[in-house]
Amino acid sequence: MGVFRQELVLKVQKLSLKADVSRMKVSQAAADLKQFSLQNAQHDPILTGVSSSTDPFRPGKVCSFL
Repeated sequence: MGVFRQELVLKVQKLSLKADVSRMKVSQAAADLKQFSLQNAQHDPILTGVSSSTDPFRPGKVCSFL
């Protein structure tokens, strides 16, 4: 009976901690994310593209020894 009580006490403590966490509305989080994205759009390679000289995934050159 004591183990069951300890488990319940731990669960209640965890729930209390979760209840105390401050939460943000989804609409506010979406607005903040949109604002951040617009402010940093010039540095986003998905939006601006990557030059072929700095592209780490460009096809490699053929080895002249082969």
